[in-house]
Amino acid sequence: MVEPPEQRRTLAVLVLAQVLSGAGLAAGITVGALLAQEMLGATSLAGLPVALFTLGSAGAAVAVGRVSQRAGRRAGLALGYATGALGAAGVVLAAALDSVPLLFAAFVVYGAGTATNLQARYAGADLAAPSRRGRALSTVLVATTAGAVVGPNLVTVMGDVALGWGIPALAGPFVLAGAAYAAAGLTLGVLLRPDPLLLARSLAASAQARAHAAGTTTPTEVPARPRVVALAGSVMVVTQLVMVAIMTMTPIHMQAHGHDVGATGLVIAIHVGAMYLPSPLAGWLVDRVGARVVAGLAGVTLLASGLVAALTPVRSLVGLAAALALLGLGWSLGLVSGTAMLADELPLSTRARTQGSVDLTIAVAGAGAGMASGFVVASTSFATLSLAGGVLALLLVPVVAWSARRP
Repeated sequence: MVEPPEQRRTLAVLVLAQVLSGAGLAAGITVGALLAQEMLGATSLAGLPVALFTLGSAGAAVAVGRVSQRAGRRAGLALGYATGALGAAGVVLAAALDSVPLLFAAFVVYGAGTATNLQARYAGADLAAPSRRGRALSTVLVATTAGAVVGPNLVTVMGDVALGWGIPALAGPFVLAGAAYAAAGLTLGVLLRPDPLLLARSLAASAQARAHAAGTTTPTEVPARPRVVALAGSVMVVTQLVMVAIMTMTPIHMQAHGHDVGATGLVIAIHVGAMYLPSPLAGWLVDRVGARVVAGLAGVTLLASGLVAALTPVRSLVGLAAALALLGLGWSLGLVSGTAMLADELPLSTRARTQGSVDLTIAVAGAGAGMASGFVVASTSFATLSLAGGVLALLLVPVVAWSARRP
């Protein structure tokens, strides 16, 4: 099946924006916890920045969803990226002033970029045929890989830039993040025309009008089934929770065992690459074997990640990279399968708003995981955190299997 030109253009613009925004997304993952630890002097609170910008992304997900519902994807996504750029600038200022309250507030605002990066996947599916939705949304996700992999590997370079400006080195990646988010927002604001959601509504209305004029009927919108929406949301919530918890504490775990910031950046780059690079495979699997099967596979993959993270020697860079790669892959499988379930189920009249609400739940789960992960590691160990995450993810398998038996 050949995609219509409007869908091809939409995907091309979204891909360009995601490449740019990927670098902004990776900055907080790579050095957010380290910056907080440096300014607070406490490991137990090192997960707080991730919790805060994930909490900020929760509010932004709702806002972006509602703006998109009223004014289209272009307005919602451009606004979200602009807000994320403002938050990144606030983090840099907070580090320069050594202001912890400003740092926390800025991380909340910075979270808008994370929410927008994820909301963009829905825009890729608005005009896609049902049989190609998995591949369409995964095309948007995989585009994040370029910026997200390059970003962590520029930690040292941007640190040197920051030192040259007289600000802490760990603030450097957030300079890159602000520029990346601003460029992504500008790209969407200028180039995302026609708006995919508004065009999808227009096409649906035109089809109804033609059918009415011909004296025939076309299927009206069917309300979403709450059970299916809940299942899709649960898959994405669990995968996000497990991924954020283990990912947040990995830089702290590595630093505590003698790994430098360059090695940490490499492991996080591999992790982020594994989050997005396998997306086309996940989308193809969803279109071929079904979203529920892929969701169960996500649970098994995340369990494998937890086991490898817990059992690998603390000085083994290869072992940690393998664990974080599996963590990213499991997240990718869960996000693509859950998103596809949701896109198939939601009618156009409520699509963007409901998607924003589901992403709110996902972000809140991630915020809780980011906050709790520091306390779990401080009171037990990184291995305990990893094993607990893997076991939780495995629960997806019986849940998905049970839902598949329901009529």
